[in-house]
Formats: sequence, C-alpha cells, structure tokens
Amino acid sequence: MGGRAAEQVVFGDISTGALSDLERVTKQASAMVSIFGLNDKIGNISYYDSSGQNEFGFGKPYSEETARIIDTEVSKIIEGQYERAQELLRANRDKLDLLAQKLLEKEVIFREDLVEVFGERIYEEDENMEPIGNATSAIDVSHLDTTESEDSVEKKD
Repeated sequence: MGGRAAEQVVFGDISTGALSDLERVTKQASAMVSIFGLNDKIGNISYYDSSGQNEFGFGKPYSEETARIIDTEVSKIIEGQYERAQELLRANRDKLDLLAQKLLEKEVIFREDLVEVFGERIYEEDENMEPIGNATSAIDVSHLDTTESEDSVEKKD
C-alpha cells in the first residue's frame, strides 16, 4: 500500500503498478477477518478449512449476509490503512523525496542509506531478543523451574 499511497501523494494519481501490493493487502485483510478471528463484527470464528475439502461441496461456509460483512470489514481495514499511509507520507514528504532520490541514484539501497534519510530508530533494540520467528522470545520464563523431577517422569519399559 505504501507504493500506491506514495503515487497518490506525489503525483495525485495512481497507476496499475501497485497491483501486487493490492493483492497482498487484500489477502492479508481477508485472512484477518475470516480466518484469524481478528475482527469484532465477525468475532472469534474461522472460516478456514485446513483439510482443503468442503464438507458439503458448496462454496462458502457462510451466508450472503456474512459475506457482505466480511467484504465491508476487509474494505474498512484496507481503506483505513491506505489513508494512514498517505498521512504518514504527507507528514514526511521531505524524507520520501530523499528516499526516491537515493533510489534513482543507486537502484539498491541498504540500511545505512535508510539511516541517512530517516535517522536511527527511535527505540533501542534489545540485545537479548531472539529473531522474530521465535514466539517464546517475548515471554519471560526465567521464573519457571524447567527441571523435571524423577517422580514426574513416567518410565516406560
């Protein structure tokens, strides 16, 4: 959405170049609403079929009314974030222009280039954090006793 929002902010118009952005954001928003249960109107319901088979051979496992609600909620997410992206870009137009100039000069930019344009990150990185893919890194387990006593381990013959 950032590329599409940048086109709107800079040129006052959009092109078809952001099709992959639209496809990706639509799939993500749809999953948030209809698969992951991350929407108040739909609630804690997932319409995902992990087996890949529809039990009755019909299309969608929900009514037309629910389909309309899902469509509306997905649209709200996408349009809201598109507006947010435009606001951020307008507020930081000078940095957007500097970044565009760097891309024209170099074609490929690195972290150092981003730091030059945007500055260092506002927050400090925690040296003890593990990579994002490890969900347990955010959980403090230091207070838990992870040793097992011999009594708690079932012996199998």
